[in-house]
Amino acid sequence: MRPRLSRRSFLAFTAAAPLTRAQPRANRIPIGLELYSVRDTMAKDLTGTVTAVAKMGYEVVEFFSPYYQWTADQAKDVRKLMDDLGIRCNSTHNDYGNLNAGLPKAIELNHILGTKYIVMASSPRVTGVDGWKTIAATLTAASEKAKAAGLRVGYHNHETEFQPVETTFPMAVLAANTPKDVMLQFDVGTCVEVGHDPVAWIESNPGRINSMHLKEWGAGAGRGFQVLFGDGDAPWLKIFAAGEKTGGVEYYLIEQEGMGGKFSELETAQRCLANYKKLRGYA
Repeated sequence: MRPRLSRRSFLAFTAAAPLTRAQPRANRIPIGLELYSVRDTMAKDLTGTVTAVAKMGYEVVEFFSPYYQWTADQAKDVRKLMDDLGIRCNSTHNDYGNLNAGLPKAIELNHILGTKYIVMASSPRVTGVDGWKTIAATLTAASEKAKAAGLRVGYHNHETEFQPVETTFPMAVLAANTPKDVMLQFDVGTCVEVGHDPVAWIESNPGRINSMHLKEWGAGAGRGFQVLFGDGDAPWLKIFAAGEKTGGVEYYLIEQEGMGGKFSELETAQRCLANYKKLRGYA
């Protein structure tokens, strides 16, 4: 079944507010939304949710694992929707299997969507450096196949990848054992959560931090990931400077896992974007 062209959720959310969508500038890194941030809303109305996100001013979206169940026709419908709205999907999030036996389908769908990166966002539980080297080998093999199809692969970290393993940590193992064209998509909040220095990580991997998840984290009871972008502990201005000078950032993606019912998913996404624009001095 194709996504329905319904604007129900969009109209309900935006009825009381003017709708504006900022046009990207040549010298401005595009700002997007990881659609996991609006996962419950999107499960009910994909078209309305993507429309609402675009009308807020987001320029990019990233679809997560359920996209892989689409047919080619469904993907074409979503691509037409994005084209009509003037937004792009630069990358998708994928399970481990999508970069193994499932890679041909991932390549097909990502070609239709117009993406550049097929990102591994979850991997099997492994132990020790050798276990993480097996993940690196999978990424390397997938990279060669994707490259032949005009695409690139990437890996998205969580907190586990910055936890100590033997004398190192998993992200360092993955970086050292994959080719330079494998993107290291940086989830900032999970790095900050475990006490790793996000700026140092970016600067140690020049040209490989092609996109970042601007996930916020704040210390203290009742905070954690339940804080809006800009209201937590991440040193964002330093992170942006490092990402744009050294990391090779091509686009940013706000991700927010939920506000515990304080705001709806769409309102949370809108508030995070407003905070981002304020922090960066954008109108």
